[in-house]
Amino acid sequence: ICTGYSIDGKIINYLPSAENQQKRIKPIYEIIKGWKKSIIGVRKIKDLPEAAKTYVKRIEELIGCPIILISTSPERLDTIYIKNPFDLC
Repeated sequence: ICTGYSIDGKIINYLPSAENQQKRIKPIYEIIKGWKKSIIGVRKIKDLPEAAKTYVKRIEELIGCPIILISTSPERLDTIYIKNPFDLC
């Protein structure tokens, strides 16, 4: 997971818009355990590999926002709804 960038010894958490800065940045990566099992067709969070659940939790921490749905393939039905996206409560 790219968690930020280093540019001229300074750490930033955004991609600079200037091309000359983009050429000088170095991404900062956080390595986490992956999974080998396909998740295509998974429709329940409990059926994801543990490493995939850990990945989702880490993304939530990094972006500071809960993930409410996960697509597991290009098919519309292959979606895990963690929370109803149309429920504003």
